[in-house]
Formats: sequence, C-alpha cells, structure tokens
Amino acid sequence: MGRRPAIGLFLGPLLFALILLLPLPEGMGVEARAVAAVVVLMAIWWISEALPMAVTALAPIVLFPLLGVMSTAQTTASYANHLIYLFLGGFLIAMAMQKWDLHRRIALLTIALVGSNPSRIILGFMLSTAFLSMWISNTATAMMMLPIGLAVISSQQTENARESSHFAPALMLSIAYSASIGGVATLIGTPPNAILAGVLENMSGTTIGFADWLLFAFPLAVVMLALAWLYLTRIAYPMHGVATNQTRDLIHDQLRELGPLSRQEAMVLGVFLSVAIGWILRGLLDIDWLKGVSDASIAMAGAIALFMLPSNWRKGEFLLDWQSAVKLPWEIIILFGGGFTLASGFADSGLTTWVVNQLGGLHDVPVWVLVLAVTLLVIFLTEVTSNTATATIVLPVMGALAAAMEVAPTLLMIPAAIAASFAFMLPVATPPNAIVFSGGHLTVPQMARAGVWMNLIATVAVTILVLISSPL
Repeated sequence: MGRRPAIGLFLGPLLFALILLLPLPEGMGVEARAVAAVVVLMAIWWISEALPMAVTALAPIVLFPLLGVMSTAQTTASYANHLIYLFLGGFLIAMAMQKWDLHRRIALLTIALVGSNPSRIILGFMLSTAFLSMWISNTATAMMMLPIGLAVISSQQTENARESSHFAPALMLSIAYSASIGGVATLIGTPPNAILAGVLENMSGTTIGFADWLLFAFPLAVVMLALAWLYLTRIAYPMHGVATNQTRDLIHDQLRELGPLSRQEAMVLGVFLSVAIGWILRGLLDIDWLKGVSDASIAMAGAIALFMLPSNWRKGEFLLDWQSAVKLPWEIIILFGGGFTLASGFADSGLTTWVVNQLGGLHDVPVWVLVLAVTLLVIFLTEVTSNTATATIVLPVMGALAAAMEVAPTLLMIPAAIAASFAFMLPVATPPNAIVFSGGHLTVPQMARAGVWMNLIATVAVTILVLISSPL
C-alpha cells in the first residue's frame, strides 16, 4: 500500500470518530451529524484510494442503520434506483457494439469521411470519439481509438518538421478531450451525469429525462468540441499540411479488414437506434399506458432484446451472452448507489437544512460569480480525484448552496456535474487522459500546458451556457 492510501485508511475513521464525539454544532441534529461523519469518512477514502471505490460506496449500508439515520431497507433502496438500470441497460448495449466491432466501424467511417489534412484528421478523430463516448464509456472509447491514432501517427509524415512534431501530441490530446466532452452530451455518457440525476431526484424531487438532458448538454458538447479542435489545431499545435497517401490508405485498409456490414452489426445498430429514438420520443408521446415507462425501462428493453436476437440460431448463439455481461463495470453501478444513498441521507437527516443556514451569508453574491466559482473549483478538484467521487461528494453540497441562494438547484448542480468531466490537465485526472498518455507521444508538461487552457475555456463555456439557457 502506498503512503497516501495508508494515511487515508486511518485518517478517515479518526475524523469520523472525532465528528461523532465532538459537541453538536448549533442547529445541527444528531442524524445530520452522523451523515456528515459518514460523508467525511467516504470522501477521505475515495480521495486517498484507501479502499476500492465500490467498497467505500457500500459503507452507508452498515453505518446509516447503526447511527440511526435510516433503516437498512431504506438505505439499500437507493442501490436499486431506476437510474442505475438506465446505466446498466446502456452498458449492455455498449458491450454488444464492442463485441461485434460496430464502434470501430463507426469511428473509421467518420475519420475517412472527414479527414483529408492533419487538422481534419484530428477533427475526424474528435467527432467519432465524441459520438461513441455519448453511448459507450469514455474509457472504452479512448482505449479503442488509441491504437488507431498511433497507427495514423506512424504513417503521417509531412515535409515540415515542426508540423510533424505537432501532429502526434495534438492527435493524442484530441482523443482524450473528445472522449470526455462527448460523454457529457447524454445522461448515460459519463457517471457524474447519472449521479446528478439521482441526487437531484432524491433531494428536490426533480426528474431529468434523457431527452431533457440531451436538449441542454448536446449543444454544450458541440461548442466545447469545436473550441477544443480550434485550440489544438490553431493555437496549441498549429498545422496546415496536407494528408499523406499512407494515412488515407491506412484508414481504408482497416475498413476493408472489417469487411461489409455484418448481419450482427446491423441488428445491434437497429437495437441501438430503437433505444435512442425511444429515449428521445418518450417525453413527446402523450399515451396513457406509456406514462409509467421510464428511460430505464427503454434501456432494459433494448438490453433484453440483445439476449433474444440470434447471431447464429443453429449454434444457439445470440448478440449478447451472460459471459460477456459479467464483465460489466459493476464498481460504477455500486458507486451510483452509494452516491444516491448519501444524497438521501443529506435530505432526510436535515443536514441539507443545516448547510443552507450556514451558507446564508452568500445570498447577496451574484449568481454568475457563484456558477463560475463552482465550475472552476470542481474542474481543478477533479484533476487530482476521481470525477465520479468528486460528483458524489460535491453535488449534495451544491444543492444545499442553491437553496441558500434561493435559486434553482440545477443552476449550481449541473455546472458542478459537467465540470467533473472536464479535467484536461493531468494524466491522473480522467481515464482518457491516462490512456492517451500511455501512448508515449505526450509528456506531463505538454498535457498540463494545453490542459490548463482547456480547463479555463471549459469554465467560461459552461458558465455562459448555464446562465443563458436556464437548464431544465
């Protein structure tokens, strides 16, 4: 065990015990103090990585009943929140796309259509990576795009030595940036989005639908993608060369290797499109017998269909099997449950009310200043902590802060959730950053120099869009 996890392993319980033993702060109830102690314990364990994140997320099942916050039945109910099944269905559909190489075909086709010179090749990579990250985990997307990017780098040579030296880091960073940006566009694209939806529902009763989120976040993703491309290819690593035959041939060779669209790919594509259309149309159809159907129901219908549609009927093989499904990122699903449980604890114990009373002095602070500060704080906090853990810890506090400011909770919680996915500076900030760094074409100073400006660009873009759109 490293030094940081070892310190966190003992510091967490120590502070947990101190909070419970110290006199109650004025206005705080016993249950609220208990929740605060659990939040501090879990935050330290998450930040220090003393235990696996999913294991830490299970702590409320033990501690909330022991401390009298809520019963075991009430606590565990959050681990079966309907939003968890939305993500579960999305994960299964994404696994089918990866199993049959549909995601690789989409990426290569996009690059072949868009790329002609170095800057447009980078645009093709960004568009395909961002689109896939809307539906597949940004980690899986970055891992799939990295070998394609490395092959393109090895084939891409220009007469301009400076431009040649610019292309490799720009392409690697474009994959990392677009994987994070694309994930923000949909409710299932990145864990902080789902955590936001669950926390918001638990704390205020506000429900975010798939179409609601897409309507707000997709324009933001498009703007951020355009800004990232312009910054990388015009400012950070300017390039104006022409494409080489080797690069074009490489992309077309990889497409030829995939062959024509297979029947299995077509079937998975049909399920994917049906689910996506269902998510978008659900809120528009006013049909009585469909009113109880949620986005999670649609996601699970698509997932179940994948186990029913045969890939080879004679052999009894289907588009998806349980041997593939057991490889799901179960730790993320458990983590969602822990986050939703903390949000319930905040609301039910009165901790939210106590925090609101303590933050009453911020009532006169201009809203735009607060949104800007929250976005900037969360972005740079995520540089050194998991974005999922950051969102889990910060979002209930943002809900309380919004109540103290007497503004809609979404006005502060949405920028905080988005900011948790927009850390661009360090390899440890997000899995896509770490993956492209492993490619060997980037140094930490290169990533930090480009990333700090991307962090600032993201802060301004998120603040402006949130303020002008009055989200949800």
